[in-house]
Amino acid sequence: MNDFVDAQGFRANVGIILIRDDRQVFVGGRSGGRGWQFPQGGIGEGEKPEQALFRELYEEIGLSQNDVEILATTKNWLRYRLPPQYQRADREVKGQKQRWFLLRFAGSEDRFNFATTNQPEFDRWRWIDYWAPVREVIYFKRAVYARALEELGTKAFSDGPPPLPEWWEEEKNLRNIVRRREPE
Repeated sequence: MNDFVDAQGFRANVGIILIRDDRQVFVGGRSGGRGWQFPQGGIGEGEKPEQALFRELYEEIGLSQNDVEILATTKNWLRYRLPPQYQRADREVKGQKQRWFLLRFAGSEDRFNFATTNQPEFDRWRWIDYWAPVREVIYFKRAVYARALEELGTKAFSDGPPPLPEWWEEEKNLRNIVRRREPE
């Protein structure tokens, strides 16, 4: 299957935020010890985002549609540019445009399976605080993670996403993406 790349060089992609009822989110440890991130993957030509969501959910962490409930999705594509050292010379991909989904985990942790493909994306996993993935992910994805968590949390929870952590103000490139919400 060929991934869809738009005229501006952005590869269409789905991002998956898996959340438990205690608002802890799933992050997978990249195979080979190369950091932590949310599951994500390309959308094939002719594939709908929701179809790609469930395909990637199975390929990356072994879960099926029965293990989750869709709580929210981003209204628009969220984009990030790949730094030159991460761009492949044989492709015209400049970055990713992602449709993000927030999924409530309704399954059992024994369902996680990273061996559904010949080249697993993850080799370990953990549950962490809602905003923590912004600090865990590689630097060029941080702004998209912040925007996705803010938008999806606002849609999914009547009282909004969990409060921003104290370290948020230290992250100068994130300060203006998500405004600190004052208690009412």
